[in-house]
Amino acid sequence: MRIVVLAGGTSTERDVSISSGLLVSAALRKKGHHVVLLDVFTGYEKDILDVDKLFQSNYSFTDNAKVGETISDIDEIRENRRDKTNRFIGEHVIDICACADITFFALHGGEGENGQLQATFDLLGLKYTGSGYLGSALAMNKGLTKSVLIQKKVLTPRGELFKSIEDAQGWRIFPCVVKPCSGGSSVGITIVETQEDFMRSVKEAFAYGETEIVVEQYVKGREFAVGVVGDKALPPIEIIPKEGFYDYKTKYQAGAAEEKCPADITPEQDQIMRRAALDTFEALHLQSYARMDFILDKGNNAYCLEANTLPGMTPTSLLPQEAAVEGIDYADLCELIIEESMKKYPKKETV
Repeated sequence: MRIVVLAGGTSTERDVSISSGLLVSAALRKKGHHVVLLDVFTGYEKDILDVDKLFQSNYSFTDNAKVGETISDIDEIRENRRDKTNRFIGEHVIDICACADITFFALHGGEGENGQLQATFDLLGLKYTGSGYLGSALAMNKGLTKSVLIQKKVLTPRGELFKSIEDAQGWRIFPCVVKPCSGGSSVGITIVETQEDFMRSVKEAFAYGETEIVVEQYVKGREFAVGVVGDKALPPIEIIPKEGFYDYKTKYQAGAAEEKCPADITPEQDQIMRRAALDTFEALHLQSYARMDFILDKGNNAYCLEANTLPGMTPTSLLPQEAAVEGIDYADLCELIIEESMKKYPKKETV
């Protein structure tokens, strides 16, 4: 197959996306596919475009990526773009994707995960991996996610949506969790114990360019993630941070957290979380694959925190670890994601 892997972009998760994109590209090439790795924002910045040559040479816009403890300077990336515009889709990206059998979205956060790029590809008749625009939009906005889960009777922590720092001043439930409404990789998320710390955290959450934030009650318990591929829930994986909680630094720095899969849980707890993951997947209109995050309290109540429609595929990512327990190696997982994603599109009838 001819496959474009789209990575990069301008979200706070840019570095994570590039790391995912490099690994996905390498895995698919080992499977014999012709793969072009593009930065969705900078695109292909050369005057002469030979798409056939790009696929034949397995072109990559970079061969190096490292996820640091802090996020990239997005303003600098914008300034270095050749055409000096703020368009999200870079030069020749659509032209190259139109020549592929499918585009693998290795994007995280922002326009790459919130349904906007998915809707654009739908309008252009281009195939891509993951959920469609509706599920992507619902899952990306944590306020909408919470509203839908409550309506569908999927257990989730009590919380409220705030549109300004002033609106949030009335919150009185502590401890609590403050998070940007549409961020990812735990960027800007804090656990708060006091009113003084709360207002500081609210200001920090809004500082990431968000127009809304979510504040929810803190649920004490064990942290888990459960992936879904197709119609099957994968084994729950437990995340045990060595300090604090599962924030950006802990997620992407090797050794910062212990991850157990299969997790040390009872068969009953396993089934509770797998069922909750499938219920969340269905409630949010998700497709192909996703990863749901949970807190399991002492009463075996699995609280869904959020759903990730384009889960990370980095060396420390959770979904590949879960798949491995089921005997699915990394390269096979990448192909399985493509296979499940192709099911979104009707097959052409042959005459």
